[in-house]
Amino acid sequence: MKKLLVTGSSGLIGSEVCIHFADLGWEIHGIDNNQRAVFFGANGDTRWNESRLKSRIKSFHHHELDIRDRNGVIGLISTVKPDAIVHTAAQPSHDRAADIPFDDFDTNAVGTFNLLEATRRYNTEVPFVHMSTNKVYGDAPNEIEMAELEKRWDYADQNYEHGIAENFRIDQTKHSLFGASKVSADISVQEYGRYFNMPTACLRGGCLTGPNHTGVELHGFLSYLIKCNLEGKPYTVFGYKGKQVRDNIHSFDVARFIEEFIKAPRVAEVYNLGGGKENTCSILEAFDIISGISGKEMKYTYSETNRIGDHICYYSDLRKMQSHYPNWGITKSLETVFQEIYQSWIERNKK
Repeated sequence: MKKLLVTGSSGLIGSEVCIHFADLGWEIHGIDNNQRAVFFGANGDTRWNESRLKSRIKSFHHHELDIRDRNGVIGLISTVKPDAIVHTAAQPSHDRAADIPFDDFDTNAVGTFNLLEATRRYNTEVPFVHMSTNKVYGDAPNEIEMAELEKRWDYADQNYEHGIAENFRIDQTKHSLFGASKVSADISVQEYGRYFNMPTACLRGGCLTGPNHTGVELHGFLSYLIKCNLEGKPYTVFGYKGKQVRDNIHSFDVARFIEEFIKAPRVAEVYNLGGGKENTCSILEAFDIISGISGKEMKYTYSETNRIGDHICYYSDLRKMQSHYPNWGITKSLETVFQEIYQSWIERNKK
């Protein structure tokens, strides 16, 4: 039986990857120490997801380990001897990073480096998939000519008709400290691939979402927005008239792409992983969608000040991914994503 090592296994993407590969017959080893509860408080706690994995997957092995523990990471990888590694653990909030800069950098940059070096020492042929972020582009996408529509912004420049491609610049732009730590990790993953000829991939995620997201105000936009609607809690819109646009991809489609990459890995690849233009919505449009599902009016407040380094409009150009892996595509529509998240919050609130 093949072994998969997943960091951040109790998080949204990590848990989806664990279940997806377990269903494919893999033995799963998850690394998670519930650091999200430290970063975001009780509302960010993911122990419920750890328990779900233990009950759902017979071949699941939980490892309570902080990826900042260099010797612990090296020892675990050499002991487990995984056939593939999927790295999803991170400090995920660009707002929170400014308050905890050492924790942010040590987790995102140093933690990733620890995993890369441990993998190299173990076996340079093991596929290494890293969940990066579109924040590596900083706020450079805001320089694209925009068109303001009734409820959203969109690109007016036809060069970006399909969205942001992987050759978009990452320097001379404001990233937030989170973005900077993720740039460091992203470049390290690429460099280990090129320098040591290791099969690595950086997946620069857009709005990664799904029913198992523990959304909080500082991270998990769509999950948190839907939770606010369900509970009648006001949602705060930060700038851009609420017309800022994101492409939303279900965690299942993320796991499916990771499966395709591991089956046919490439060296030092980079992919913009999002829902693409078809799965975009603005905050105002998201309000309309969830209100239509729940029957509840969306309560919100507005702040003129946008988040530092935030994107006015961002969606991923999926053409490179689809050309390299033609068996992959988006299977979960925007409406389905909303429905599943809404139902998940209802079920969790019953417990």
